Amino acid sequence: MVKKLTLLSMLFVGLIAHAQQEKIKFSYDGAGNQTKRAYCFNCAGKNGNTVKDFSEIKDEELLQFFPNDVISYYPNPVKEELFLKWELTENKKVTSIAIFSMSGTLVLSYENLTNINTKTIPFYNVPEGVYTVILSYSDGDQKTIKIVKK
Repeated sequence: MVKKLTLLSMLFVGLIAHAQQEKIKFSYDGAGNQTKRAYCFNCAGKNGNTVKDFSEIKDEELLQFFPNDVISYYPNPVKEELFLKWELTENKKVTSIAIFSMSGTLVLSYENLTNINTKTIPFYNVPEGVYTVILSYSDGDQKTIKIVKK
């Protein structure tokens, strides 16, 4: 009888532990209001998204800002992180990156980027929507792309 109770209690603990997994996914608008609630059957990552390690990204998967450009990014739409990569040249270096919402609010910014050629930008806490990414160069030039956060 004791063995049956022990086995039953272990099964019960296992069911409770399984129930604590993130199975419900919420979506929010720009103001932070809940807009969608969905049940996730096979959640793979933190938010039901599978995240690819950036060391596994192939060059052909990277999207370019403009044809024949030295700046590329992955993925669009972004779910958790945006990966930016650019080539360093002596006369033109990326000095800062700014991300704005469609309402013009500064969401994220990064400075002092002249000695690096990649940047991973976390979008975990950014609400769903369309964002503008602006890369500023040392010569005053700027490049702009639109990123969709899902």
